[in-house]
Amino acid sequence: MSLHSEHIREIETVSLGGSTDRDETVVESWLRCIKQHRLDPAQACEAYIVPETQLREHRQQSEQLISIARSGLENLFRHVAGQNYVLLLSDRDGIAVEFLGDPLFDNNLRKAGLYLGSEWSEARAGTCAVGSCLETGEPLTIHQTDHFDNTHTPLTCTAAPIYDAQGQLSAVLDISLLRSPQIKASQNLALHLVTATARRIELANLMAQTRNEWVLRFSRSPEFLDVDPEAAISIDGAGRIIGMTHDGAKIMARASGLDWRRPANLIGQSISRFFDMDVDDLGNLTRTRPSEDRLVFARDGNVLFAHAIEPHYPSRGVPVVQERIPASLRRLSGGDPHLAGLQTKAAKLAGKSLPILIQGETGTGKEYLARAIHDSSGASGRFIAVNCAAMPEQLIESELFGYAPGAFTGALAKGRKGLVEEADGGTLFLDEIGDMPVALQSRLLRVLAEGEVLPLGASRAKPVNVRILSASHRDLAELVRNGTFRQDLFYRLNAATLSLPALRDRSDFDWLLAEILKKCTADTGSAPVVSTQAVLALRQHDWPGNIRELFNVLDVASALCENGCVDLTDLPEHIQRRAGNCPVSTGHELLDEHARLTAALAATDGNISAAARLLGVDRSTVHRQLRRIRQKAAH
Repeated sequence: MSLHSEHIREIETVSLGGSTDRDETVVESWLRCIKQHRLDPAQACEAYIVPETQLREHRQQSEQLISIARSGLENLFRHVAGQNYVLLLSDRDGIAVEFLGDPLFDNNLRKAGLYLGSEWSEARAGTCAVGSCLETGEPLTIHQTDHFDNTHTPLTCTAAPIYDAQGQLSAVLDISLLRSPQIKASQNLALHLVTATARRIELANLMAQTRNEWVLRFSRSPEFLDVDPEAAISIDGAGRIIGMTHDGAKIMARASGLDWRRPANLIGQSISRFFDMDVDDLGNLTRTRPSEDRLVFARDGNVLFAHAIEPHYPSRGVPVVQERIPASLRRLSGGDPHLAGLQTKAAKLAGKSLPILIQGETGTGKEYLARAIHDSSGASGRFIAVNCAAMPEQLIESELFGYAPGAFTGALAKGRKGLVEEADGGTLFLDEIGDMPVALQSRLLRVLAEGEVLPLGASRAKPVNVRILSASHRDLAELVRNGTFRQDLFYRLNAATLSLPALRDRSDFDWLLAEILKKCTADTGSAPVVSTQAVLALRQHDWPGNIRELFNVLDVASALCENGCVDLTDLPEHIQRRAGNCPVSTGHELLDEHARLTAALAATDGNISAAARLLGVDRSTVHRQLRRIRQKAAH
């Protein structure tokens, strides 16, 4: 009898009430597949990847979770790199909305369904880690012939649930192998790792959603309390529970005799129902006291170490809040702290008539900022942009200031308005002002000082009401010292200065990526998704051309990509090469050390001696690393 036939026979035996050595979780899933989902083990079901439009909808619905989870996914992937693991983040429908895997095996992964957009619901794929995790709400491993469908039996898949702050199952994190050792226990460490990562994602999500409320974090060990807490709950000012991680829900359920599967019964309850404390005691559980002294007594007699994090109320010292910043300026940033200050400053200056000098490297968006200031100013006139470096020196005078009839051979009989006059009542943006010829700088100074323009060949000046915004990637102060830029003009232009950061210094890269992709595909109305490998490669690039270079790269990549997904192979070769030479890294050594320790301790059930042997260090080194992590976390 073939292995396929044996597999079908075993499932049929179980469906008729026969016995098997399989885990109870697997048996229950097989029965659901037959009785509830009406699946046939003899009927092969190929992996299914949803259409591009459907994938986009699912990713948009999970956008916030993907953003919060990405750091944890990258960190986990880094620690299993070289072992051929694939990571999938699936939503509550079983659709993989994020994917991390080796691009060398893309074809095999796509065929096996270990790919972005694959559907792993139990109703479609049968017994599988993602689908069974969605059904049970618990971490599990589905190993090889545990799978219902014979197509999936080469795989081993381990998954952990991710619950939202209201206790609802919202996603599943899965780590899988195309080929694995025969023994199911070989995936025990993978189960520890994926469960720990899911727990941290839940905690990060809770912290993000309840920043302005108390958050109480728990651990059974004071050493890990401030570094890697096991559970958390959020509490409002009246002492009511308003959010929780999954393990936080279980702690409260055990303490009160309630069912964690009914999270609505936990939300809104007073903290005193679960613990021997009330909201006024939270202040005694902050980091002002040693972690071993921060004890909480649950109503069921359980004793936990606790860390209370105070509400992060909005700063009272910010005079211009985000809501008061005009929309055109808000669109400049996705939350970068440096740009937040620049937006506030620009919003204050927008309605004034002061000249503004915008500085920044080539391609950082100086003209975009100038236009946003104009749009926010309420000016009725036009926005006119002039690149002083691109305009021939013999034409720049007549282009800027215009000319009178018959001013020179070939001039129009009626004369011509210059760009300064065209911008009357509006804004004239002079890009690369440092390249303006010295002879013309005095004429521009007259516009700024006198509010009038003298066309070439004219005897009388014309009054103009124009605001001058200028920009340069060069150091104008240095040009003044070299005698190539007028000092008086410099001080006229430099009434206020706004400095744009280089792309490599911005913290909102992912937001910028999404915004540019929307612009690149505005004609089709469907922006592609970007694989995590491609995102990592783009982050590693230095971007000497800044946003302009990024726009060009994404414009080409979105045209080359297939199935609505920009992958590493769609990027320029020099970016691919650098990505291939650089190990995937989160950039946080503390997190790397933390992850190694956590994995070792999880694999040894918290035994420090055994963990030290696993890491190849002595016990004192483990204790020293724990202290260092705690000290850095405290700062």
